Amino acid sequence: MGIRYSKVEGKFQREIVLLKSFPCAYGKCSFCNYIEDNSNNEEEINEVNLEVLKEITGEFGVLEVINSGSVFEIPKKTLEKIRDVVYEKDIKILYFEIFYSYLSRLDEIISYFNEKKKVEIRFRTGIESFDNDFRRNVYKKNILLDEKKIKELSEKIYSVCLLIATQGQTKEMIKNDIELGLKYFKAITINVFVNNGTVVKRDDELVKWFVQDMKHLFDNDRVEILIDNKDLGVFEQ
Repeated sequence: MGIRYSKVEGKFQREIVLLKSFPCAYGKCSFCNYIEDNSNNEEEINEVNLEVLKEITGEFGVLEVINSGSVFEIPKKTLEKIRDVVYEKDIKILYFEIFYSYLSRLDEIISYFNEKKKVEIRFRTGIESFDNDFRRNVYKKNILLDEKKIKELSEKIYSVCLLIATQGQTKEMIKNDIELGLKYFKAITINVFVNNGTVVKRDDELVKWFVQDMKHLFDNDRVEILIDNKDLGVFEQ
């Protein structure tokens, strides 16, 4: 079962839940093993999720929902319960994950959760790297971006996730990714890769460099850094 509810303290304090969902619409990222948590059994998905959602207290007024995919893969019954909890616990800010292909549908989620109360919806998306060649050929995330598209993306997306310290990356690539992320988005999450059985492998020398030479980022109020993939406190075993 793992741990599906946690509290994140510090500059990005929030409650966070890891929910089950239908399979990721893309599901081809070479670095991702989270999709193993997905299911086609809607009854099972809702049963797990409704139990997890009971843990939410509304303590911070901020809730993040992650689900090994996009919010659009969460079943309707679970979405209804999330909305009920958001209203009952007076959640003011709600984070969801989305995949790039869902950009044209974000208003559906915004409207749904603002039906009875005003809730600020913040969307995150995993870009992983702004280097098109590396993202598409190594991470197998087939998105093609230029600065115009990045700017358009930043108008809809609150924050992006960057994946660093993988074999084949360079320090210059990582620096450029962080620079672009901070230039265009309100916040970024930097995920330091941890070997997880996929074909993508960790570069320990890049990890050492990042922790030593880029340590100033740890104090940046717009940057969340996850050194370990369990740093948020939620994980599926």
